[in-house]
Amino acid sequence: MGISKAVGVVGFAFFLAAVDLKGSNIKLIPISLLLNSLIAFLVAIASIPVINFPSIFGKRSDGTFPLWSKILFFPFLFLVRLYVLFRRMKSREPIYNEISEGLFVGGWPYSKKHLPPGNPAVIDCTCELPRSSFVSKDAYLCLPTWDTRAPHPTQIEAAVHWACPMRAQKKPIYVHCAFGHGRSVCVMCAVLVALGLADNWKDAEKIIREKRPKIRMNALHRKHLEEWSKNQRTTSARETS
Repeated sequence: MGISKAVGVVGFAFFLAAVDLKGSNIKLIPISLLLNSLIAFLVAIASIPVINFPSIFGKRSDGTFPLWSKILFFPFLFLVRLYVLFRRMKSREPIYNEISEGLFVGGWPYSKKHLPPGNPAVIDCTCELPRSSFVSKDAYLCLPTWDTRAPHPTQIEAAVHWACPMRAQKKPIYVHCAFGHGRSVCVMCAVLVALGLADNWKDAEKIIREKRPKIRMNALHRKHLEEWSKNQRTTSARETS
């Protein structure tokens, strides 16, 4: 289930609960539920593919959220972090895996022990999770993307241009999303190709899967990678002509 449907279902559940409790003596409860349902519907609409507005949360380039966002979207942002922590507790999968020397892909590092070694440069592919305080903002790139959606080809290219000089300086790179299965894998595929470690994104996906078997890129991830690849070939052709 995509994020727009999932959040929409939650919003509808909040709405039904608010209607059911409208006769409650504690008026604050149904009002709170109604407000939460409106916020959920707003997020659901913003995450619809044809709208695709991850900037709704106002996540800044340094990975922080403004105060108005923390207040307005508190229920959603809080529940997302709770869900990530809950799934992490149940999962036996490593938070991150090293795909090639100095290249790591994985989930949101909410604790310093979850960050790969070597003080890595971080590419954050989430729009719903903050940059952790122990992650240096001087070696941090934010590509706000909805869960189950894919970074735009221009975002993928921006990540490649940012990561390649970092690796040239022997700095480790950590690409993460919430769980290290989709958004981050999409970006890592492009990075592997750009660094000459894979001939194409399909080979890169196979390389990543060997190290992190539970990845699951969807059709949109693959579509954007294919568009990025075509743009790369077009650029190369122009440069050689």
